[in-house]
Amino acid sequence: MPSKPDIGVFGRYTYLLTEIFWGAIAYLLLRRTNAVGRTAKTVLVLYPVAYVWDWYTLAVGVFDIRLRTGIDLAGIPLEEHLFAVVVPSLVIGFHENVHGGSAGSGPRTDTEEDREAVEDGTAGDATRF
Repeated sequence: MPSKPDIGVFGRYTYLLTEIFWGAIAYLLLRRTNAVGRTAKTVLVLYPVAYVWDWYTLAVGVFDIRLRTGIDLAGIPLEEHLFAVVVPSLVIGFHENVHGGSAGSGPRTDTEEDREAVEDGTAGDATRF
């Protein structure tokens, strides 16, 4: 069996740098579809749930984060705060790029999709999703 690559080359900054890397990709995807503001609102609503989830799972020992800075804010590692922002942002960024428009045109709205469905006769057809 081949050995696993050593992802700990950045030592205690490994997790932080991973979050920054994926966060930059999320930002670029969201910016491409003009969805940064809407995503920020969604992340703000989701954040308290993610915080409580992380706090609890760390408190009961579900997982241990070794390659981190050691900076804790409000009872959880700095990196976990970033994770709670980066993951939903990345998911929404991919979603907007898959279902949105091309760069600069902004995402399509549900109203536009509904209007097209009515025009092509697929309105109410669950298979169009």
